[in-house]
Amino acid sequence: MLDLLRTRIVEPLLGLLRQGTSPRELSLCIAIGAGVGTFPVLGVSTPALTAIALWRRLNLVTIQLMSWVVAPIQLVLIIPFMRLGERIVGVPPQPLTVDEGMRLLEDGVLHAIVTLWDAIVHATIGWLLVAPIGIWLLHLSLTPLLTKLALRFSGSST
Repeated sequence: MLDLLRTRIVEPLLGLLRQGTSPRELSLCIAIGAGVGTFPVLGVSTPALTAIALWRRLNLVTIQLMSWVVAPIQLVLIIPFMRLGERIVGVPPQPLTVDEGMRLLEDGVLHAIVTLWDAIVHATIGWLLVAPIGIWLLHLSLTPLLTKLALRFSGSST
């Protein structure tokens, strides 16, 4: 598993630093990919991240890679985001689990959207409260780390 993480995630990211991608830009790509990748509505993050990458002229591959990395976390966070949104709106919690949501998806995406509309709205509200702060903090913490790595690589190539 560690070998898979190293070859599929760490090495490509380090390769971008070696090729001259700025640590700040790489940090931003990682943070946006991870943050938007946890959006609690399945199937929305990929087109949203593509649009963000094209709009901001960021590395699309890095952003999508991070979205792929956080996909399991996305599933785990759907219910907590929904509960947070319910608290913000002031409504009682809906009796919903991830398993029930996946069963609804088996009947079709449109059926799931109609059935789960309130849950989707509440989860989105919860995500909107947490994600921008998380993206900002991740970007803020990764930039110095990636800067040190970039300096190490530039020093070893001379």
